[in-house]
Amino acid sequence: MALRRVALSLLTVLAAQGALAQQALSPMPVPSVPSRIELHPVPTLTLPDAAFLKGDRTAGQPTTLAGELRIAQGDGRLPAVILLHGSGGLSSAADMWARDFAEIGVSTFLLDYFTGRGLTSVSADQSRLGRLQAILDAYQALAILAKHPRVDPNRIALIGFSRGGQATLYASLQRFHDMWNKSGAEFAAYLPFYPDCMTTFVDDTKIRPVPVRMFHGDVDDYNPAPQCTAFMQRLKAAGVDVTQTLYPGASHSFDNPTGGNPAPVSASSQTVRKCQLREEPLGQIVNAQGVPFTYKDPCVELGPHVGYQPEASLASRAAVRAFLKERFKL
Repeated sequence: MALRRVALSLLTVLAAQGALAQQALSPMPVPSVPSRIELHPVPTLTLPDAAFLKGDRTAGQPTTLAGELRIAQGDGRLPAVILLHGSGGLSSAADMWARDFAEIGVSTFLLDYFTGRGLTSVSADQSRLGRLQAILDAYQALAILAKHPRVDPNRIALIGFSRGGQATLYASLQRFHDMWNKSGAEFAAYLPFYPDCMTTFVDDTKIRPVPVRMFHGDVDDYNPAPQCTAFMQRLKAAGVDVTQTLYPGASHSFDNPTGGNPAPVSASSQTVRKCQLREEPLGQIVNAQGVPFTYKDPCVELGPHVGYQPEASLASRAAVRAFLKERFKL
């Protein structure tokens, strides 16, 4: 009898677990789940910053990258966001952002601009890839999306983080747009997160006539916010629609939920936080002494803090969703 009671109890438990599992797996519609996922090759060039700044295609090495297009639920042509990762490569935070965008009916193109170049990370050696390279890659991805039957070519935004944030910010320059954007399309907005603003480029206040929205932690010691604030002020003086949102107590990569909290030191990561860089003459980046810049310069340091800040993450994600709803008229 005792054995029978144990068997009956076990059957009851298994039946209950099965019912719960069935409920958990019931096919309920979830807005953050894409309706379709596609993988796209992205033809581009790999070239040094000097060649990019001069518009010299002959110095480029043909390269094929990969991009994952997550098409949001909905019919017809939908708005989309191209996402540019940082120096550590495409991280799990990209999945978080893609789900955020899908919830408001926006598709996401996750551009991996490392793997096709044999890279996984450049944090410890930024010289392995030109800082401006991802600008060209973003324009190439734009060309693909603008022709996609499920994407509205007039509602494509660019968002990027750290190295990708720098590319996102400076992709807005009229000069680079004219030299490298052959897509026939235009980004509807630029959303750089904690970009590097340590370099002054030729004609860098001549921006495409679309909004620029920057997001930064106020204690970021990787790409310090004050330099981006100064750049924003120069842009505003030139009539650019630009804002910068600062989050108190937030360090670099504050939106990434896989980062440490409080932010730990990233001992091997290179930062140009103490550098004063400018383009002079055209196509040449020099340091404060007027000498061509390299990552062996004394101003290059190691050991910035990189980590998660929940309040800043939630607030910035809400701000981006609200902005895109308004910009895309959702």
